[in-house]
Amino acid sequence: MQYRKLGKTNLDVSLICLGTMTWGRQNTQDEGFAQMDYARERGINFFDTAELYAVPPNAETYGKTETIIGNWFAARKNREDVILATKIAGARASWIRDGAMINRQGIMEAVEGSLKRLQTDYIDLYQLHWPNRDSYAFQSHWGFAPDFDPAAEEANFTEVLETLDECVKAGKIRHVGLSNETAWGTMKYLQLAEKHNLPRMVSIQNEYSLLNRLFDTDMHEIARAEKVGLLAWSPLATGMLSGKYLDGARPQGSRWSIEHRGIARDTQNAQNAVRSYMAIAQKHGLDVCQMALAFVNSRPFVTANIIGATSMDQLKTNIDSVDVTLSGEVLADIEEVYRTCPWPY
Repeated sequence: MQYRKLGKTNLDVSLICLGTMTWGRQNTQDEGFAQMDYARERGINFFDTAELYAVPPNAETYGKTETIIGNWFAARKNREDVILATKIAGARASWIRDGAMINRQGIMEAVEGSLKRLQTDYIDLYQLHWPNRDSYAFQSHWGFAPDFDPAAEEANFTEVLETLDECVKAGKIRHVGLSNETAWGTMKYLQLAEKHNLPRMVSIQNEYSLLNRLFDTDMHEIARAEKVGLLAWSPLATGMLSGKYLDGARPQGSRWSIEHRGIARDTQNAQNAVRSYMAIAQKHGLDVCQMALAFVNSRPFVTANIIGATSMDQLKTNIDSVDVTLSGEVLADIEEVYRTCPWPY
C-alpha cells in the first residue's frame, strides 16, 4: 500500500480509502465486517463514511453504515488503527434534522450522533458533505449559475469554523475537510481559517473519474498549492466504467438496479466513452476498473482514492489497482478519448 499526507497534518493515509456507503443497504453487517477486515490486511488505514449512509439514501437507512462501523470497532477493539472520516449532511436530506442547513446547532447534533453510532470518542476527519448553497456536484454542472449572498455565506462559514473549532478543542474531531465544494468556497474557508485562527480544511472530497474530470483545472491548482488534496469519490462512476450498465443492463443487486432517483450518468456520450475506455484496457491487457482507478491514483492532486465494492472480488480487484502503473501509451490513449468526450454526463 502507498500512503500520502493528509493536507498539512501529520497523518499518513492510505492511497486507497475504503468507501462504506453500501453497508446497511446493498451489503449486510457481516459483509461490511469482512470488507473492513480485508482492507486492514491490505494496509488500508483510511475509512470514509457519512451520517447520510447507507445509499441510495432514505430515512430508513440513515445512519446504518456508521452503526456497522461502530459495531466493528467494538468487536475488533482496533479504533486506533483506523483514520476515520465521516460527514455532516446538509439541506438536501429532508429527513435529517428536517433538512436544516449546516450551522452550529446542526454540527453539534450531528457530531454527537456520529460519535454514538461509530462507538468512538473522536473522529479523525470531519467533512461538510455539501455546501448550503448550490454547487455543481451530482451532475449539476450543466446550467450551473451560482446566485447567493457572499456576505451571508461568509458569516455562515465563520460560524461553521468556530463550531468545528469547539469540537476540535473538545477532542471530538481532529481535522476538518470539505466535500462537493467549489473553488470559491474552498478558498474562502482557507482565508477565514487563517484570518481567525480556526481549523484549516485539510482535504476536499469531490467526484473524480475518467468520466468526470471537473477537478482538473482550478481545483487542481488549489489542491496542490494550498495542500488541500482530493479524496476522489466515485472513481468508477458508480460502477459504470466496468461496462456492466452498457445497453441498459441492470445486474441484480447493483447500485443502478435499486436507484430510483434517476441516473444522470446514463447518457449516450457516457456509454460511448465507457466503450472507448474498455477498448483501451483490452488493447493494453489491463482490467478496465484497475486502469480507471490507477488513473485516479496517478493524479498529483489526489490524496486518496475512495473505492467501494459490494463483493469481495470487486474489493480485491480495486485494491490491487494500487500496484498498477499506466504507461505513457495508455495515458496518451486515455487523453485522446478525454478530448473527444470530456464531460459525457
